Amino acid sequence: MRLRQAFVTAVCGVAGVVAVFGAPARAEDTIKIGLVNEATGPNAEAGVFTVNGAKLALDEINAAGGVLGRKLELKLEDNQSTNPGTVLAFSKLLGEPGIVAIIGPIRSTQIQAASPTIAKAGIPTMIGGTDPSLTKVNNRWVFRGRPNDSYSSRVIADFGINELKSRKWAIIHSTDAFGAGGMNVLTAALKNAGITPVLVQGYTNNSQDFTPVVLAVKKSGADIIGSYMTNSPDVGIFAKQLRQLGVNAQWIGSPSLVSVTAMNLAGPALHGIYSVADFTPDASAESKAYTKRYRDTYKIDPDVYSSWAYDAMKVLALAISNAKATTPDAIRKGIVGIKGYKGVEGEYAFDDNGDGLRGYNVVKNDAGKVAFIKHINFKE
Repeated sequence: MRLRQAFVTAVCGVAGVVAVFGAPARAEDTIKIGLVNEATGPNAEAGVFTVNGAKLALDEINAAGGVLGRKLELKLEDNQSTNPGTVLAFSKLLGEPGIVAIIGPIRSTQIQAASPTIAKAGIPTMIGGTDPSLTKVNNRWVFRGRPNDSYSSRVIADFGINELKSRKWAIIHSTDAFGAGGMNVLTAALKNAGITPVLVQGYTNNSQDFTPVVLAVKKSGADIIGSYMTNSPDVGIFAKQLRQLGVNAQWIGSPSLVSVTAMNLAGPALHGIYSVADFTPDASAESKAYTKRYRDTYKIDPDVYSSWAYDAMKVLALAISNAKATTPDAIRKGIVGIKGYKGVEGEYAFDDNGDGLRGYNVVKNDAGKVAFIKHINFKE
């Protein structure tokens, strides 16, 4: 814990102070990209992975000569893992001279809170939130660097019904934008298969005791749990209490189930579960190569918090390069023009709404190792 906090402090300084990565060039000679990051608060460990991924991409881009003959510079603002902190962090970055684009948070609820600020500023922003509604609120400046949950829900439902042969579903979800959105689309996907869940149970993020939720699952008689859980520490606590109270139902859920933090916290309590994951090391040649570079650089395994930020930086660099300009409209045109770019998350083809990916991997926690099962991609 002390090592992690020391790293976070070294990267981001105290809350609210901008940290800068990039070549030691004059500020006017660089292309500045902002990053709203969870440097402090309950999701600070995820924030470390995010910075790692973004910085790895930046270093690779700069080592190859930069973009338009200029080095990239990364400026960080801490959002303290909160919605108000996210809005404030965006406001600070948007007030920073020379910021041409921003990499926003992975949390849907934080993006939802900041969306009006992003729209008003008119700065291209890559997001990691997977709530389908985030790219459908008339905000032309938001671009998603991950597949949305209209796809994850279809994969969860199909795999649970047809591969795990389960019909009695309990849906467990956080009550924030991500969890509520995931619950809605998973309920709809099950309904299309003729299934009504025996339990739909929400909970508040950063809960310390999931006993009431676990007992509700146990009482329902569910033989499978489908989950949309936002924060990795919540996954760890829920998983332990689930097994301690004797619930041994099958479990398939959103990518947080196979995050490094969740797996470290839960240990054997997560063994045997399934997850949909937009990033997994063995899914493609690109993800395998990225995993090696990440391990060589940081001496730890990557997860989705790093992979999506890595891809977001690469997408922005490609868009600026293709547009041959750094104005907001040029970058926007460059992003929606990207078709067939193979990132570590998948192959990108952006639509005008800002969605770039349409598929998920199914993975299994095999005694503490994430085992790739298959990739499912959708045309629309």
